[in-house]
Amino acid sequence: MTENHPAAATQEAVHAYEKLTPDVVLDALAGVGLYGDGRLMALSSYENRVYQIHLEPPAGAGAVGDIVVAKFYRPGRWSDAQILEEHAFAAELMAAEIPVVGALVLNGSTLHHFDGFSFSVSPRRGGRRPELEDFNVLEWIGRFLARIHTVGSSRHFEHRPALNLQTFGHASRDVLLAGHYLPLDMESRWLKAFEEAMKVVQAVFDSVGDIRTLRLHGDCHPGNILWTPEGVEGAGPHFVDLDDARSGPAVQDLWMLLSGERAQCLRQLGALVDGYEEFRAFDRRELALIEPLRTLRLVHYSAWLAQRWQDPIFPINFPWFGSSDYWKGQVDMLQEQLEAMQEAPLVA
Repeated sequence: MTENHPAAATQEAVHAYEKLTPDVVLDALAGVGLYGDGRLMALSSYENRVYQIHLEPPAGAGAVGDIVVAKFYRPGRWSDAQILEEHAFAAELMAAEIPVVGALVLNGSTLHHFDGFSFSVSPRRGGRRPELEDFNVLEWIGRFLARIHTVGSSRHFEHRPALNLQTFGHASRDVLLAGHYLPLDMESRWLKAFEEAMKVVQAVFDSVGDIRTLRLHGDCHPGNILWTPEGVEGAGPHFVDLDDARSGPAVQDLWMLLSGERAQCLRQLGALVDGYEEFRAFDRRELALIEPLRTLRLVHYSAWLAQRWQDPIFPINFPWFGSSDYWKGQVDMLQEQLEAMQEAPLVA
């Protein structure tokens, strides 16, 4: 990337999160009646700032305090209405006895404000990543995804966006161009690959026809599923982080659980859909959307990085973003996706 490129420039402005010190975190919790005992640990999260906090124990010999997780939302990303809609969706899922980890109601609300930050507090839920090589695990996850989608189809989001060609494709391109994040030696090549890919994405969506959209988890990758082994209370999957909940086709919550060569993906998909259809019918036409959705996510990821470049942790953790090599890799992946979208879709 060139020296005058925004992604290469030294960021002089103080980012909002730089003011989020441990004292601010603990004072925010105290404001909703939760008092930390001083033990605070930052959890892995690029989008928001998330902390595990030990609370003071209640009075009594041998008492042990609870452990909670506080999420401080990225300023400017979601409106209060959009965050509350996410919380309401999680509450609906929990009311249906679906193992989703949602925000606690404190002082009559799930969303709180302190010193310019919006935050929520959830109970801590332990677990490990699911073993997606185990088809029984995939079927189990498929059953719960069907239950999530049954609740998700009962009404529509009013405030949260949809996943479509405009929001993930064209809007992402506009962000990258407006911020001059594409180096001059790669801009025309990337734009050409992008336009070719979007034409095929549109053609596939058109060929599939009308697909019912519903409220989704939206970012259902293995890292957002905590697995409790059988034989332990609460065994099975627990879905966390509905931060990307939005409207879209049901297959969006399935395809990110697939990995490996085509034969392996076919077996994984078969297990997921077998479990899914124990509770809800799955429209097989949506399988043709897997590669278009993967292509849209690829483009959206670059725009996601660009929009967060002012956050100091992004240049540290993604130093390659904006380089010519990065964008050459993006062009190559778009060209690979062009081929993948023209192959026969997976079947289940």
